[in-house]
Amino acid sequence: MKQKAAALQYDNAKSKAPKLIAKGEGKTAQKIIELAREHDIPIQKDEDLVEMLSQVELDHEIPPQMYKAVAELFSFIYKTTKKS
Repeated sequence: MKQKAAALQYDNAKSKAPKLIAKGEGKTAQKIIELAREHDIPIQKDEDLVEMLSQVELDHEIPPQMYKAVAELFSFIYKTTKKS
């Protein structure tokens, strides 16, 4: 099974929901993860969420049925960055 990754961006001044800004598998996934690490962006491993996000079109907001799963992700990020 190839490694998969996805990246979200949220700007509450510009949109009502997070937007998918990157997705990929294999080498593309590795590059997404590498860039996140280089920029100290928290990473959460969640294969089910990545699979769902891979169905979203790039540069589109996530659909409402994904809000709960993504809210849990943002909660993780908040807790992770709060500890720093």
